[in-house]
Amino acid sequence: MGQWTAFPRLGEFRHDAAGVTRQWARLHAGDAEPLPADPRVLEAWVLFHNGAFQQAHEAGLAAGEAGVTVANKACCIHANYLEKKEKARLELLLECAGRAARQAAAHPGDANAWYWQAYALGRYSQGISVAKALAQGLGSKVKDALERAIALQPRHADAHVALGAFHAEVIDKVGSLIGGMTHGASKETGLQMFRRALQLHPESPIALVEYANGLLMLEGDERMEEATRLYEQAAAIEPLDAMERLDVELARAELAA
Repeated sequence: MGQWTAFPRLGEFRHDAAGVTRQWARLHAGDAEPLPADPRVLEAWVLFHNGAFQQAHEAGLAAGEAGVTVANKACCIHANYLEKKEKARLELLLECAGRAARQAAAHPGDANAWYWQAYALGRYSQGISVAKALAQGLGSKVKDALERAIALQPRHADAHVALGAFHAEVIDKVGSLIGGMTHGASKETGLQMFRRALQLHPESPIALVEYANGLLMLEGDERMEEATRLYEQAAAIEPLDAMERLDVELARAELAA
C-alpha cells in the first residue's frame, strides 16, 4: 500500500473510544452511521476522527465486514484531501468504489455502502473530467447510488450534499437541457438537496462549501455574495475532528481565492 500522506495537523484531535461514543451523534450527523458494537471498529473510528487515516483504513479492514465503512471513509477522505499523486488518488478511489459496491451487494440495506460507492465514483469522475465520466456512464451510477442511500436513510445529510453537487456539476458541464434529458439533472432538485442537507446538519462545513459551489455553478456570479457568506460560515466553524478540519481549511482556501 505504501505510506499515505499524513494529516498535517496530527495531534490536534485526541479523541478516545469513550469520547467518540459520547459525541457519536454529532460526529456522524453527516453520514448517519450507527454506533458500532464491535470495539475494533470503534477503535478504527477513533483513529479516523483523530486524522490517522491510513491506520483507520487498515484497522477497519482488519475488523472484517463491520469495518468496511470506516475503511472506505478513511480511504476516500485521504484520497480527496491529502493524496498528492493523481494516479494514486484515482486508484484509491476506484479501490474504494469497488469495495463499497461489493459491500452494497452483500448488504443492500446499508446506506453507507451505497454512499461511499457514489462518493468514490464522484470524486474519480471529477479527476478524469465530469464530461468524460458522463460519457462512460458513471453519472447514472453515482446518481442511482446516492438516491438509494437517501431512500434507505433519509437523514443522510452527506448523501444530500453529494446529490446536490451531482445535479449542479452535470448542469454546469452539459447545460440544463442535455443534463435533464440525458442525465436526469435538475437545478431545482440540486438546490433542494443542498437546503435539505443543511436542515439535517447545519454545522456541516462541507455542506456549506458545496452549497456555495453549487450556487455559483447553477446561477453564476449573481449569487457570489451569498456564496461568500456560506464560505465564511463554513470557515468560522470550530471543527470537531480531522475531517471537519480539512473541510474548514477548504472553505478558507475558497475565500482566499
